[in-house]
Amino acid sequence: MTTSLRDKTAIVGVGATPQGRLPGSTALTLAVDAFKNALEDSGLRKEEIDGLLTFPGTTAPEGALNYLRVGEALGINPRFTGSMVMGGGTAGALVQQAVMAVETGMADVVACVFGDAAKTGGSRFSRASGWGDPWSLWGMYGAAANSGVAASRHMALYGTTSEQLGAVAVACRKHASLNPNAVMRDLITIEDHQASRWIVEPLHLLDCCLISDGGVCIIVTSAERAKTMKQPPVYISGMGQAYTNETVGREDWWYVPHQKEALARAFQMAGAKPSDIDVAQLYDNFTISVILWLEHAGFCGVGEGGSFVEGGRIELGGELPVNTAGGNLSESYMEGWLHIVEGVRQIRGQGDARQVEDAELCLVTGRGMSLNTSNAMILSKNGVSS
Repeated sequence: MTTSLRDKTAIVGVGATPQGRLPGSTALTLAVDAFKNALEDSGLRKEEIDGLLTFPGTTAPEGALNYLRVGEALGINPRFTGSMVMGGGTAGALVQQAVMAVETGMADVVACVFGDAAKTGGSRFSRASGWGDPWSLWGMYGAAANSGVAASRHMALYGTTSEQLGAVAVACRKHASLNPNAVMRDLITIEDHQASRWIVEPLHLLDCCLISDGGVCIIVTSAERAKTMKQPPVYISGMGQAYTNETVGREDWWYVPHQKEALARAFQMAGAKPSDIDVAQLYDNFTISVILWLEHAGFCGVGEGGSFVEGGRIELGGELPVNTAGGNLSESYMEGWLHIVEGVRQIRGQGDARQVEDAELCLVTGRGMSLNTSNAMILSKNGVSS
C-alpha cells in the first residue's frame, strides 16, 4: 500500500443543516444550504470551488442530486465533477476521491455534497435487500434483515448478548444528549433498549438507525493551502477501501470481512495502529455494526466486541469514545456524512461538551449497499508523518 497520499490533503470546511423532519425542504435545497454552511466554515469563496462530487442519495428522487443539478443550483462550473452511489459508504469514498483529485491536480478545492429528505418523504428502507437476487422470497426485506443475520450469527458463535448491543445504543444516546443538533437527545437505559419493540429479531427498535432529513458538505484541499485557511487543518493521513461482489453465497458474508481490509489499508497508509486512535466514528446503521468494526480494526479480538463495549469503554471518558455526536443511531441518519463532520470537529477541538481531551487521531468508517462496500479514513491534527 502506497503512503504517497499521507497528509497531502486536509479537510478545511464542513457544513450541515438542521436534522430530523424538515417539512418544505428537498434534497436539493438541503444540499445547497449545507454547501453554504461549509463555505462559511472554511472562509472560502464560492468561486474558489473547482471540484464538485455528489451523492444522489438512496432515497432522493432520481437525478435530484446529480452533479449537474447541484452545480446549477450552486452556480458553479467545476473542472472536476461526478456523482457516486455506494449507500453509507459514499461519503468516505467521495472524500477519498477528492483527495486523489487534489493530489493529481485535477482540482484545487473539492466540495463533497449530500442532501436527503427521507423523513418527510416517508422512506422506510424496506425494499428487498438483495441487488438482483430475490431474497424477499425468504423474508429478506430491508437493511435490518442483513444486519439481523450478522447479529444472530455473532451471538451464536461468540455468546454476544442483546444487552451488549444495547450498550452501543446507550453510549450513542449519551453522546447525542450533549449534541444540540442531535435528533434524539433523551437518555436511554439498557432496560429501555430491551423493552423497545422487535424490528428483525434479534434487533430491537433501539438497535436501528434513524431516518432523517438533512444536508452535509465537506471541503477538501491541499495540505499546503490548508495551512492558510480559516480553520485548523484536519489532515487525511490514511485511507482505505474494500469491496466484495459476493453475498449470502459466501459463508462468512455476515461478518463483512472486507471491512477489515479497508481498515488495514487506512492504518498502513497512515503508519498508525489501533492503540494510536483517540476517538472513533464508526458507521452504525445498527448496533451490531459497531461491534464488528471494533473487531475488524483490531481494538479487540474476533468475537470480543460484545464484551469490549461494556462498562462505558466506548463512552466519553472511556478507553475509546465512539460516535461522540450520537451517530446514525441518535444524532441523525445522514448515511455516514456526519461521522466525518464529527471527526473533523473532534480533531479541531470543537466538540464542546462532548470533546475528547487531546484528540489527535480519529478513525472514521463507512459501509453501504448490501454490506458490500466499505471504507476507512484516519484524520489527524498534526499529520502522522510530522
